[in-house]
Amino acid sequence: MQENQVYNLNVVAQDVLATPEEVKRRVMRTERAERTVVEGRATVERILDRQDHRLLVVVGPCSIHDPVAAMDYARRLKALADETADALYVVMRVYFEKPRTTTGWKGLINDPHMNDSFDIEHGLQLARKVLLDVNELGLPAGTEALDPISPQYLGDLVSWNAIGARTTESQTHREMASGLSTPVGFKNGTDGGLQVAVNALLSVSRPHSFLGINPEGAVAIIRTSGNPYGHIVLRGGSKGPNYDAATIAKVEQELTKAKLPANIIVDASHANSNKDAALQPNVLQDIATQIVDGNRSIVGVMLESNLGFGNQSIPADLSQLKYGVSVTDACLDWDRTEASLRELAAKIRGPLRARGKHGAGAEVVNIR
Repeated sequence: MQENQVYNLNVVAQDVLATPEEVKRRVMRTERAERTVVEGRATVERILDRQDHRLLVVVGPCSIHDPVAAMDYARRLKALADETADALYVVMRVYFEKPRTTTGWKGLINDPHMNDSFDIEHGLQLARKVLLDVNELGLPAGTEALDPISPQYLGDLVSWNAIGARTTESQTHREMASGLSTPVGFKNGTDGGLQVAVNALLSVSRPHSFLGINPEGAVAIIRTSGNPYGHIVLRGGSKGPNYDAATIAKVEQELTKAKLPANIIVDASHANSNKDAALQPNVLQDIATQIVDGNRSIVGVMLESNLGFGNQSIPADLSQLKYGVSVTDACLDWDRTEASLRELAAKIRGPLRARGKHGAGAEVVNIR
């Protein structure tokens, strides 16, 4: 009997990957980076608990493909974060994995050389180095938890995680998120529906047991206590944007009905800007107006931003790549990002302080 007739019929290779412990030894976390991570997580938790009045801002490239440009962006963002720190708490968006409905570049971890060689071990090390360098600046990092294995390699350098619209309904990702060490934002479904995100928040707050790997790379049963800092991220859907005041009020009602904290982050990209990066500042202006008018549930915003505007296709000759321009979704350029965040901070600085003094306006109960 030939065993290869019954399993691995479509598998052409199984390359052994370095363990999480080994990759962490190659790119070691420093004391300064660790302080940034710990302070970043604690600050985001305080914002969600209404103990910090500031607005969380997760901003950065749609995806990282050039570490040099990423650090150029990070240094500029750190200066802006310091400037607006009395109103905004800035976390850099550092995304390495891209979900695909069909085909295309899957991100820096999967294909760091951008040539379909899929040197994943190098990608993990490179991603870890970028996260380390960003945190070394004193700038916390946020990312999307897409592959359930990669947090073992990178999670100690992340302060905030997102679960994307395509995976919010996935039980695997809900289980994984229940064990993540960071606050986790769940995006509404691609159709704009809220129920999958609400269900995810209920699930992630509870203990789970599931298959995974441990730091030594061995297959393990991962047992979690549940994550008390899940929250919803509105990104619009196939029916259009969902950040308007009327929709926000409905989301508040749904969260309260489910006995969940009324914590809402608005993603200015995707359907909320009709997939036009140039319209993202309009979303921020609307959110600022809602906060000025008394909204107490919007605790953060997201923005897709890069050094240059728009996006580009990946050329066969990689030397032809435009510096600082996204190779995935189109992004707002740096100049308009800087102007938009300064305007946002100026407009909501006073109302946020007042909101902090008077509490959330809605019961905040973190399920532990």
